[in-house]
Amino acid sequence: MDFSAFEHIAAALQNKFGEEIFDQINSEAVQPYVKLKKEYLLQVCSFLYKEPEFYFDFLNCISAVDNGPETGTLELWYHMSSIPNEKSFIIKVTVPRGDDHNLPEIDSLTPIWKTADWHEREAFDLVGVKFNQHPDLRRILLPADWNGHPLRKDHVEQEKYHGIKVKY
Repeated sequence: MDFSAFEHIAAALQNKFGEEIFDQINSEAVQPYVKLKKEYLLQVCSFLYKEPEFYFDFLNCISAVDNGPETGTLELWYHMSSIPNEKSFIIKVTVPRGDDHNLPEIDSLTPIWKTADWHEREAFDLVGVKFNQHPDLRRILLPADWNGHPLRKDHVEQEKYHGIKVKY
């Protein structure tokens, strides 16, 4: 990882948007990242995509992590790359965990990267995060009528699904 590139990008974000967008800048991690407040995610990512100096043209993945009911939060990790500039950058956003009837919400990044479509659908399906303004937010790996989100730490598997035993 090019730590000077990370520091340069983080400083550019601070200059453009101010200190208040960050919850944390962790340049000491094995893979450095910035932790953004969720309300700034869309505009920061739009800047990182549109700014020619950075041009993060590829959203590699979105990883959704459940910190458990005790902590009450979910983490979303956005890994992006600038293919022509040979740079990578990671953004972390923490959202309240909610429950199956009150899913946490965050803005969709599909207006910036088309690949966000499937990444966000996977996070919705498996962890239970609602992406606002997503063009087609529905399950992608599980049947549409599946109960719950199986990667949540307190998920209880169904015994049967349409009469088929699914838990052994």
